[in-house]
Amino acid sequence: MVMNSMTSKTHYDYIIVGAGSAGCVLANRLSEDKNASVLLIETGGSDRSIFIQMPTALSIPMNTKKYAWQFETEEEPYLDNRRMHCPRGKVLGGSSSINGMVYVRGHARDFDEWAEQGATNWNYANCLPYFKKSEQWALADKNPETSEYRGTKGPLGVNNGNEMKNPLYQAFIDAGVQAGYMDTPDYNAKQQEGFGPMHMTVKNGVRWSTANAYLRPALSRPNLTVVTHALVHKVLLSEVVDATGNAQAAGIRYECKGKIIEVSAIKEVILSAGSIGSPHLLQLSGIGAKETLEKAGIECLHDLPGVGENLQDHLEFYFQFKCKQPITLNGKIDLFSKFLIGSRWIFTRKGLGATNHFESCGFIRSKPGVEWPDLQYHFLPAAMRYDGRAAFDGHGFQVHIGHNKPVSRGAVKVTSPDPKVHPSIRFNYLESEVDREGFRDCVKLTREIINQPAFDQYRDGEIQPGEHIQTDDEIDAFVRANVESAYHPSCSCKMGTDGMAVVDPDTRVHGIGKLRVVDSSIFPTITNGNLNAPTIMVAERAADIIKKSAMLPASNAEVSMEKNWKLVQRSKF
Repeated sequence: MVMNSMTSKTHYDYIIVGAGSAGCVLANRLSEDKNASVLLIETGGSDRSIFIQMPTALSIPMNTKKYAWQFETEEEPYLDNRRMHCPRGKVLGGSSSINGMVYVRGHARDFDEWAEQGATNWNYANCLPYFKKSEQWALADKNPETSEYRGTKGPLGVNNGNEMKNPLYQAFIDAGVQAGYMDTPDYNAKQQEGFGPMHMTVKNGVRWSTANAYLRPALSRPNLTVVTHALVHKVLLSEVVDATGNAQAAGIRYECKGKIIEVSAIKEVILSAGSIGSPHLLQLSGIGAKETLEKAGIECLHDLPGVGENLQDHLEFYFQFKCKQPITLNGKIDLFSKFLIGSRWIFTRKGLGATNHFESCGFIRSKPGVEWPDLQYHFLPAAMRYDGRAAFDGHGFQVHIGHNKPVSRGAVKVTSPDPKVHPSIRFNYLESEVDREGFRDCVKLTREIINQPAFDQYRDGEIQPGEHIQTDDEIDAFVRANVESAYHPSCSCKMGTDGMAVVDPDTRVHGIGKLRVVDSSIFPTITNGNLNAPTIMVAERAADIIKKSAMLPASNAEVSMEKNWKLVQRSKF
């Protein structure tokens, strides 16, 4: 049952902190054992708002304090000292209830890279079965050749929105092929690289967050308790050490309706508060770099220097063009059109309200020598911003483009023992020249793609960056001033075995018994794509590890590393 107040019990087998992309998965899977009592605790409240459930309204919950932590970074020194918006879900479903619903697993080599960096057994062959376990792929009958890669019986509904009815979606794919890249019918299958339809976590016209997919079906279980509107202050450590001499997590302290409550964990405490919340909570609990904790006035109970470090994110900017034909969504953002779209969705769950509008995409390599794709495109048949505002008066279209394998690293650092004080967040975006080069490639390669014949009947002048932006210095200045977060913070409690790793390959916090972290913070490196899909996969696999269940057999599905792009012929780049 969902409880909007304090729990009456004082102990549970498992305590999960954060009902987000990972926490809802864990709550479902761990409560499958009828003998295991599970407490799921969330700072936010209900996700039943129409603005969360209707896919096209995605810009609203992301920018609403009720549904999202409105974090802001410190001044970013390589972005003209701008403070960047960093919203994180504060609602049942977490960031899966406020995100853009884009479903991208990442490239197979992303997960092999994890294993190479010390996350043993988290290679692609071992991760693919858990992607499949989580997924209910709506287009399986139309694409039987991808059955080795796609799941059909999982909780997470995935489809292609309105199946690219706007002709601009196909024009973008055709332009990519004309520019010399591959046609990729399913980037989540054998071959990520290329241009093709984009997939989204939408089912029957509704946002299919982990709250809808995993949590709601489990709420009737008597062994699952969900407490909302509760702020966890810290993990409580026991004076009793385990067999290896490590301290152990004993439970949590949280605040609800002005009261402070402590709850004990018999088996484990699992942090799934995300890449900002999980490291911050560890630090509030006295677990982290000694210098950081002492500076914040917190006693260091366990010196673990990697907590909050290795922070990574994706940046992107909007490449916008005017459109000759009145076929874009810019003609649908007046109040009356929004009323019609919303009304149709309310009564039928169909139409423009039932999609996130990112229905075609591309994944390419920025230059020769890059082993797997490092640039990602989301195509949108409109010229507007994430907050829903039009970019100009008239019709237009845009591509969101970003360099997806950044070298720059940042940190999350506690600044006060008060859990209500936000941590310091700095990504050091574009600190690395490699990342700056990647964005120069974004500009040059995108212009080449959009100027292909497929867009001749639609393209009518560049809005942004503007044709006057040509030299590397001009591109760098434009990017510094205009690039935005793609809202993919990750890697701040990385999994591995080196001195900066926070959790081991079984997701256990190094040096602390009965304590795990399971969310996108444990990624060793950021994946090439949006993060909701791999976060769900991590939670699915971690659930089997926690339950000591037999792991799903490794997959032997083939991965394409074909390189039929034309960059090798482009010496000017």
